[in-house]
Amino acid sequence: MTEIDFLLKFSPVKEKNVTGGPAGSRASATSGHWSPSLVLPILPYFTFVGLFLLVPTVVLFTKAFRPVTGSTTSAMVEAMSASNRSSFMFSLKLSLYSAILGAIIGFLFALAASRIERPRRLRNLVTGFSGVAANLGGIPLAFAFIASLGAQGLFTRILYHNGIDLYGAGFKIYDFWGIVVVYLYFQIPLMLLVMLPAIDGLRPTWREAAINIGASPFQYWRRVGLPILTPSLLGGTLLLFANAFSAYATAYALSSGGSRLVPVQIRFYLQGNTITGKGNLGYALAAWMVLILLFVMTGYLLLRRRAERWRTA
Repeated sequence: MTEIDFLLKFSPVKEKNVTGGPAGSRASATSGHWSPSLVLPILPYFTFVGLFLLVPTVVLFTKAFRPVTGSTTSAMVEAMSASNRSSFMFSLKLSLYSAILGAIIGFLFALAASRIERPRRLRNLVTGFSGVAANLGGIPLAFAFIASLGAQGLFTRILYHNGIDLYGAGFKIYDFWGIVVVYLYFQIPLMLLVMLPAIDGLRPTWREAAINIGASPFQYWRRVGLPILTPSLLGGTLLLFANAFSAYATAYALSSGGSRLVPVQIRFYLQGNTITGKGNLGYALAAWMVLILLFVMTGYLLLRRRAERWRTA
């Protein structure tokens, strides 16, 4: 076999160009319909999603549109009454503040982490801790902050003996700003993990081109870096907003169940110990939360798709 015969025999061009041959027929056969070999491996996944996501969602909205006991008004309408509406405003305000602060601080930390080149272990340590902290919440996190920043917490007493009275100044760990501080513990690392790949995606040639035409670092970030990172920044902020809006256990433990957050109010209506016949109102509050989170996550997915254009360009 000559060299030319070898190249012709094993060249991939034959597989690509000959659409009428065996290769073309196999490609059209697999792309034209779904074979059992493709459906069966993913069938357990869709079964799991249907049982634990779609079915509960359908049941939730079915009960949410039913009237509350003793009333002819739908629970979805009654969920927007004055008292419940104030809970939504409190939750939205808390989520917005923690998302904006977490996005700004997390973005700055991500910039600092992106500049860590040596030692490489330091960057791995930062990202590893961020991955753990971003998923830490609930009772352990609430207990840690109560032990450190509570009325008799360690740092509270240290500051008090140094002339700084946090609780005398109006700060309380179970109040609005106290919950915001606690939420920032997992909001900042989450933003760092979201923004670090986007910052790493900035090509060095863009900075070099900006410097070659006389741009300062500030002009580079204002005209090149930040416009490119804006979809990722906005998408990360929306992700942080959804993360804070759906949080429950941490705020419940901090306030001993007395918080005005919507998830805590849902528990109050569904437990059935104090108010009977108001279960549908809890389902309605949960349904409104699902609609709000659906709107927020749709915006996040659209912004993420726009941000990925620069990575594949």
